[in-house]
Formats: sequence, C-alpha cells, structure tokens
Amino acid sequence: MKFPIKRPSRDVYSWDPFDEIRRMQEHMEQMMRTFPALESRYAGETLAPLTDVAEEDNKVIVTTDLPGIDRENVELSLKENFLVISASKGKEEETEKEGYLRKERSFMRYYREIPLPEGVTEEGATAQLKNGVLTVTMPKTKALTEKRIQIE
Repeated sequence: MKFPIKRPSRDVYSWDPFDEIRRMQEHMEQMMRTFPALESRYAGETLAPLTDVAEEDNKVIVTTDLPGIDRENVELSLKENFLVISASKGKEEETEKEGYLRKERSFMRYYREIPLPEGVTEEGATAQLKNGVLTVTMPKTKALTEKRIQIE
C-alpha cells in the first residue's frame, strides 16, 4: 500500500523569505486601517492621549493624560457633541562645551476628539490640569423627552 505523497505548493528553491515579511507588513497596515484609533495613536507626529469618559447622573467627566504639558498650551473646545483636546509642548536646548555647539529641538502635539453623550453643555464646565492629568467636568442638561405623534 502506497501513501499519497504531499508536496508543498512552493518549491524550496523559489521561496523568498522577504515575501513573508512583506505579507506581515500588509497585515499590519490592514489592521491599522481597520482600527483608526490605533492609526491615529501610533502614526504621524500627533499623539492621541489616553482618555477615560465617565457619565454620572448630571455630569460627564473626561480624564486625559497629558504628561509634561503646561496649562497655557492646552486648548479645549466643544464642537457639536465632541470635546476637542489640543495640546503641544516644545523644547529647545543649546549647549556649548569646549568649542562644540549642540542645539536640539523637540516638539510634541496631542490631539483628540472625544464623542460625548447627548445633552452635554459647556456652560458651567470646569477643567483642571494637575500632575499631567487633565480632568474636564461638564454638566448635562435635562434629557430631551421624546415626543410621540398620535395616529388618527
């Protein structure tokens, strides 16, 4: 009795190890396109800070990590039902030592649009930046009651 011989679909001599790397890169790019939050967090020079959103009875609390950012460099705005957080920090350092001149610059930008539940208003909102953590508390207005239309 003879067993069937399984032959690999690819010849060993024509195998390209870099083809595996290219396919893995394509899978990673597809994953980044599938999850836009990952793409915005790890792609480019603008970082999306980690954020927690808590909804209580009459207020919404948004907590965001902004390490090393001064309060003068943070901008908050409410557009439609999104809280927009924009922050940046820059540093320029110049050192002269025994005839050598070194000049370094760094710039970091944070940007995040956070969807909010219906009924959040900026009136009476408070924001506090302490130890690199931004806490924004926004009151909620009374929930809109749904009006029903009677069929005659």
